[in-house]
Amino acid sequence: MVLKTWEIFFKYHHLGGLLLVALVAAALYVKHDISYWNVVKKRVTSKEEQLATKHDSTTNYDFFSGRWVYDDVSYPLYKEEQCSFVEDSFACEKYGRKDLKYQQWRWQPHHCDIPRFDGKAFLEKIRGKKVLFVGDSLNRNQWVSLLCLIESSISPSSNKSVTLAGNLLYFHDIIRNSCNFFFLLNLKEYNATIGFYWSPLLVESNCDDPDKHSVKDRIIRITSIEKHARHWTDADILVFDSFMWWLEPTMTLLWGSFGSSDAIYKRVEMRLRRYEMALNTWSDWLEININRTKTKLFFMSLSPYHLVYVKGERWDVQQNCYNETEPIFKEEYWGISTDPNMMHIAESTIQKLEKRGLKIEYLNITHLSDYRKDAHPSIYRKFFHPISEEQLASPKSYSDCVHWCLPGVPDIWNQILYSYIINSS
Repeated sequence: MVLKTWEIFFKYHHLGGLLLVALVAAALYVKHDISYWNVVKKRVTSKEEQLATKHDSTTNYDFFSGRWVYDDVSYPLYKEEQCSFVEDSFACEKYGRKDLKYQQWRWQPHHCDIPRFDGKAFLEKIRGKKVLFVGDSLNRNQWVSLLCLIESSISPSSNKSVTLAGNLLYFHDIIRNSCNFFFLLNLKEYNATIGFYWSPLLVESNCDDPDKHSVKDRIIRITSIEKHARHWTDADILVFDSFMWWLEPTMTLLWGSFGSSDAIYKRVEMRLRRYEMALNTWSDWLEININRTKTKLFFMSLSPYHLVYVKGERWDVQQNCYNETEPIFKEEYWGISTDPNMMHIAESTIQKLEKRGLKIEYLNITHLSDYRKDAHPSIYRKFFHPISEEQLASPKSYSDCVHWCLPGVPDIWNQILYSYIINSS
């Protein structure tokens, strides 16, 4: 029996050796495999840590994709009647609006949270600096919102008012008498300047008088910007917008000076082309004149309007904002006012500038604002022209579905702007 066993052993010993080698190899492979996956795990963890560190920068967050959430605990961020800067064009509650839910919607991005606005932190960040909003009445809408947000965060001061001086709006403190063609807030403590400059087309035009908004035959000096831009050169932060005033079907382009005998006037349609030409003039000026180590630049995307009335109960097509009290909840909704071609021109202009070494943050607030058909002044504002009996009989005919009530949508724009500024170097 023993002899038989040894015969089997000698007969199959090569198989046993192979089995032993296989077992040793397997053990070594498993050990190597565990070590390998430990290395992979460390690499993945390290990558996640790097991404987490990278995502501490505001510019890596997507603030612009999300939904509106009703929040009557945290919002509004200030009370209309407590803000001394709210203009009658945006004071919906003052002018009779009773449903105030429009004040209590919070924009919630899908994958992050927008930091809550802190006026003191903002003023500390811009200590000794100038912030200037440049553009049309929608940029002014945002500027007023920012003043309200700041005022709600700091101790109230007395004897203050907003004054217009040419194209510049500034805050006037009667006690310190520190008028300087800008809005000045807490000058003594922060030496911070926050201003608005009226330039709805960015380039020079016959619409440059802020008291004359009803110019229909618009004449644009499409290659001339210095008249306005010389007021922007010493700003530390510039926030631009320009869209609504370009929507006229036809405009007159002017080469030369107003009143000059050799000036060339040309009546054109080509809305996209004239918008592109103006932004090229603007971008060329920025490239030459902006101090790249000092000035931070922002461009606000187009602000949507809810103006055209189409009979129906759904907002699959654009309707009128009159009597609307709820946002649009359909996430893929895009209204007809959100012109993708004009947005593409603005984005392309900014991208070209970045390739030339000038960074501009493009804040794409269009889609998030487009849901808010409920947040326009509609009939609840001061109108600076008489309302006829015929119009009164049809409120949709004179509703303001372009601007925004305050508190409201522009507060969200400013929370996003705040996040970019507060996290910048």
